[in-house]
Amino acid sequence: SAAQSAPAFEVSVRSLDAVPLLAVEHRGSYMAIGRGFDLLFARVAAAGLARPGMRMLALFFDDPGLVPEDSLRAQAAVAGCAEPSEECGLLRAELAPGSYAVLSHTGPYASMKAAYQWLFGDWLAHSGFELADGPVVEEYLNSPRETAPHALRTNIHLPLRATRPGELEP
Repeated sequence: SAAQSAPAFEVSVRSLDAVPLLAVEHRGSYMAIGRGFDLLFARVAAAGLARPGMRMLALFFDDPGLVPEDSLRAQAAVAGCAEPSEECGLLRAELAPGSYAVLSHTGPYASMKAAYQWLFGDWLAHSGFELADGPVVEEYLNSPRETAPHALRTNIHLPLRATRPGELEP
């Protein structure tokens, strides 16, 4: 048999607390989520909610292999900004608490498809976990406005549940 190839990506399983988010809806191609972030940042800035150290996340609710592109549902979201005092066109959302496989990806956003294929195929099949209900979440650790594509860092969060009860207990 062929030697087991080394994993192409670094994955850790983490238990995360709930993170409150402010978000805008995005419909259509996941590759066009940047438009959602443009709208999100405009609304956050207009409402005076921007704060240093805000976290940028995208929540992806559908499998692009199963759902027609124009029906794909996502949210562009930010954590760590000020609490809105009035209606400002932003949705309240959250990164749900629970266990996640977190894959650290470095490189252009367009190159993440291979990471997803490996994570959903190879890693998940051998992990002892199953996919939990809930969106896949990307957290963007640096900004494409200030960072060359080859240096973009993204954490991909896959919601997990144990295949046997108690498996996630410390």
